[in-house]
Amino acid sequence: MLQIDPAFLATSEPLGELSLCHARLQTDARYPWIVLIPRVEAARELEDLMTPDQGRLMTEIIRAGRAVRTLGEALGLPVDKLNVGALGNVTPQLHVHVLGRHRADPAWPGPVWGHSPAEPYDPDVLAYAVETARRALGL
Repeated sequence: MLQIDPAFLATSEPLGELSLCHARLQTDARYPWIVLIPRVEAARELEDLMTPDQGRLMTEIIRAGRAVRTLGEALGLPVDKLNVGALGNVTPQLHVHVLGRHRADPAWPGPVWGHSPAEPYDPDVLAYAVETARRALGL
């Protein structure tokens, strides 16, 4: 069983399992944001995935992008641009951020990483966001 880096456990909520990836909702209420973590032990880079898994990951990124747009609409944060990134500078476990950006967000047009501290969800809104994201992902 894949061990999820503790950094993800502290900053996100589980959504469920896709074909390749464990999906999580990043808990920054300012952005509709899903993190995909491929269930491939010791993977740190995209090149660590076998070719069929690289294709599956792309399919899941697109699926997560649609879910992020749905989540953004539900939260009143309509997505103007999807940002997709596999950074891993701080958390080396392979993961892909699928992040909905809007022109009124606090970091626009720059990157969200390092811009400002995350703003937690209100508990009721968090439950709604998790359920909305799960449904949008088909989980």
